[in-house]
Amino acid sequence: MATIKDVARAAGVSTATVSRVLNNHGSVTTEARDRVNEAVRTLGYHPNSAARTLRSHEVSTLGLVIGDVLNPFFAELARAVEDEAREHGYYVIIGNADENPQCQDEYLDILLDRRVAGLLMCPTAEVSPRVGEAVRNGHSLVFLDRTIPELDIPTVRSENAQAVHELVRHLCSVGHHRIAIISGPDSLVTGQERLAAFREALRDNGCELPAEYLRIGDFQVESGVQAMRSLMELPAPPTAVFAADNLMALGALRSIRDQGLRISTDVGIASFDDLPWFELVDPPITAVQQRTEEIGRVAVRELIASLHGEQARSWKFPCRFVPRQSCGERHP
Repeated sequence: MATIKDVARAAGVSTATVSRVLNNHGSVTTEARDRVNEAVRTLGYHPNSAARTLRSHEVSTLGLVIGDVLNPFFAELARAVEDEAREHGYYVIIGNADENPQCQDEYLDILLDRRVAGLLMCPTAEVSPRVGEAVRNGHSLVFLDRTIPELDIPTVRSENAQAVHELVRHLCSVGHHRIAIISGPDSLVTGQERLAAFREALRDNGCELPAEYLRIGDFQVESGVQAMRSLMELPAPPTAVFAADNLMALGALRSIRDQGLRISTDVGIASFDDLPWFELVDPPITAVQQRTEEIGRVAVRELIASLHGEQARSWKFPCRFVPRQSCGERHP
């Protein structure tokens, strides 16, 4: 593929002259312009528009810090953010905090040093002072998926309670009465809300959550493995388990397999967060489905509104309960 240097060599001019011609700069003689255009046609040269934009002062970038790039939810969220941002003429620089507040702060410093126009964040469980500093210093910021109550930051996320109530009602309707939960960190609003909704839904259906049926995970696979193993080793193990995110659900599925148990027959399993391959498991996995793409796109639009001097708004999107066969039918 021809480069700008190849064009300059063929036309007998400098690369600066070629750049001026390509950018319709007036300070080029007609003869030089004709030679450059002829060389461009002969060599089939195509300017790299992205590189030209990045070299100009017109480029605008947004920073995105996500919780865990290995989590399919965050991967889909990042893709939605990038797609929406590009439609508005922005590039996105992505940092993976790996659920670590120190990594989160390092990415914040890097992104702010690069003078990104605005920031999108999925804050970690441990709140760091650096986030508050960014807000106080006047940086445009929108939270995704998670919120920090003590910071008045516009947040775009899911409404957790309704779909969790539907899930519990479904479990009870097919005969489950010993229902456990692998909850997320109680330091995260998402963990708190899903656990609170689960408790309330159990009470609404005439059940309670015994202490031995509660396991606190960290939204990582291994915590799902350990929690599921300990639950199934109880003298009266649960007949169904709700994992409060997809990675912990994956860990629970791995533990079920390692213990030689069968999904639905020996223990039902349900997940908060749906995954495409959940439909391919035998039996398919019951799940709560978030509107992930919409969350990412709306967050970008709210951040851009803030950059244009408007007041960014918070949004909550209802989730969809997707019943499948992983919880089976049981009798009291």
